[in-house]
Amino acid sequence: MAVDKNPSGKRDGKPSSGKREGKSRVSNTDNKKGLRSTRHGDVDKRRADRKNSAESFSKTRSENEGAKKKAFSKDSDNAYKGNKPFKKAKKMETQASIDKRVEKDGIRLNKFIANAGICSRRDADKHIVAGSVTVNGKVVDSMGYRVKSTEEVKFDGTTIQAEKKVYVVLNKPKNFITTREDTHGRRTVMDLLSGMGDVRVYPVGRLDRNTTGVLMFTNDGEMTKRLTHPTYGVKKMYHVTLNHSLKQVHLEKILDGLHLEDGSIYVDSVSYVNNAPKTEVGIEISSGKNRIVRRIFESLGYDVVKLDRVMMAGLTKKNIKRGQWRFLTQEEVNFLKMI
Repeated sequence: MAVDKNPSGKRDGKPSSGKREGKSRVSNTDNKKGLRSTRHGDVDKRRADRKNSAESFSKTRSENEGAKKKAFSKDSDNAYKGNKPFKKAKKMETQASIDKRVEKDGIRLNKFIANAGICSRRDADKHIVAGSVTVNGKVVDSMGYRVKSTEEVKFDGTTIQAEKKVYVVLNKPKNFITTREDTHGRRTVMDLLSGMGDVRVYPVGRLDRNTTGVLMFTNDGEMTKRLTHPTYGVKKMYHVTLNHSLKQVHLEKILDGLHLEDGSIYVDSVSYVNNAPKTEVGIEISSGKNRIVRRIFESLGYDVVKLDRVMMAGLTKKNIKRGQWRFLTQEEVNFLKMI
């Protein structure tokens, strides 16, 4: 049987309460707080230290970036991306250097023919193979032949020259034929292009004698093909004036598509002109068939009193008086080349 060696409950000669003394617990807590304070320091002081460190880092980084920019501006050719230098950009070739290179190496024969405004380069290849082109009096049937500036080129017996590309838009009036020459002595649209000098340009597409509005001219054979060939679907917009009001049922028929003597025809859009009588209609179409707009309305029993082309391939007659013309801007030329 176990015997209690301390029946009085004393510990080290003192009475025991059976619980830990509160003083000791408080003392231990205070010691821990003191240990934290000693280990990490004052909270406010630490926050201030972090703020000072961040400001110091930001200042140093700003100074370094400023030094880099300064060095870069002094010698931009030695700019670095990481540890690798940028390659120098090639200088844009000037027109003078282009002319010098062409004079030395020449240009391909098909391009020379296209630059003369005869036809596109693809069609020029066909004419070359067919033997229609001579250089210095000799037939050249090689499509890779390069023409020098000193050589004489003839197409079907007529001397041709590569000309600077010219692009013109005319606001065509009535009673002018869309052709370069007329065997019956009638006035042509070429009579309206005064002040162009010796530059030869050709109408892009056709407008009837009594049709007015936007008509473009150029000596760029490639662009002419793009704007007239049906595969490119170049849109034209017309303001049509009829002899009597267009019925709604006929407008819907046009939208659905019509069958004419040379096949079916579909328009891109057609509607009445806002704030105008129903005799006036706007129509947008991509087809380049002969007299197509007039034939659409004639097939439904209407006579076209007036026909005015207000837009072609994005070109308009804005600020161009009837019978006047202007050169296209470079932005307009660039747009047409993207078609």
